[in-house]
Amino acid sequence: MKKSVFIVLVFIMFFFKNFASANYNKVFYDLQINSISGELIDFKKYKGKAILVVNTASYCGFTKQYEGLQKLWEKYESKGLIVLGIPSDSFNQEKKSNKDVKEFCEVNFDISFPLTTITDVKGENAHEIFKWAKENYGKSAVPKWNFYKILINTEGKVEDTFSSLTKPMSQKIIQKINETLKIY
Repeated sequence: MKKSVFIVLVFIMFFFKNFASANYNKVFYDLQINSISGELIDFKKYKGKAILVVNTASYCGFTKQYEGLQKLWEKYESKGLIVLGIPSDSFNQEKKSNKDVKEFCEVNFDISFPLTTITDVKGENAHEIFKWAKENYGKSAVPKWNFYKILINTEGKVEDTFSSLTKPMSQKIIQKINETLKIY
């Protein structure tokens, strides 16, 4: 009897471990998110491109970084970089509706790079992008604050992360983008 219970417990533990980690065994290109307008963004369409994932917020001291993100987009889009803004209220500094975020970004910063719906970026309710990044790169891929940046390379792997203090047009980010896109 004890042996049967032990075997059942081992089976259950194995099953739940594999079930719980199934989402994180995905590759980046298996992931999806909704755009700020509600359309599905399937990351398969970004294969072969570098993606700078940035959690953004409208009421943050770093909100002016939208300007630098737009400059990066304008400079590198044709060379294979996607700047992906992910508005988040995980740090209680975002507007309450996608419509308001979109209007804020367009009016104040003339943003043309892709934005997503307001999304959780940390904790149990974090979007699968951030769970995937944590699983594949560790805790350093978890946003510590708004305007945290995760650079995904052209093979769909986390290349590097940058703190909120690192400005989008900083030499550190520019150099890493150039390396990732093989621009010398």
